[in-house]
Amino acid sequence: MSDVGAPARRPYRVGYAPGAYDLFHIGHLNILRHARSRCDYLVAGVVSDEMAERAKGRRPMIPLVERLEIVRSVKYVDAAFVETVPDKVETWKQVRFDVIFKGDDWRGTPKGDRLEKDFAVHGVDVVYFPYTVHTSSTQLRRALDALAEPLGGPANVTAERR
Repeated sequence: MSDVGAPARRPYRVGYAPGAYDLFHIGHLNILRHARSRCDYLVAGVVSDEMAERAKGRRPMIPLVERLEIVRSVKYVDAAFVETVPDKVETWKQVRFDVIFKGDDWRGTPKGDRLEKDFAVHGVDVVYFPYTVHTSSTQLRRALDALAEPLGGPANVTAERR
């Protein structure tokens, strides 16, 4: 039997792409697009507000229910999963993915090395995609914070009230 004309099987069956997905931007879309091209079924993990706050020291600007709906609506995503525990192996026990996708800002870092070590035991690959350096949720948050400040900065507010 010939496979000519049949769609090529992707390298992985189930992929997992975790993130906060706060202030959804092109970097998020790129990760999901690239991830979906490498697996048959893509699950996007959306971290809870509480987990994001523990990891980054602040709550996301967009609440979980809205971030989940945005990510779930992206055409590259087959399912969205709410992450409520920081241990990715615990998440794997529930989702059972073959590969986890991360931005390459994790590669060679203690957290990336730990992720690779933890998943090697379970036969799960860690695949890194290029991090979009020119756009990030942190940069967008800074820009929004700057727009919210009155002209002249906070010190000027006191002078205007006198």
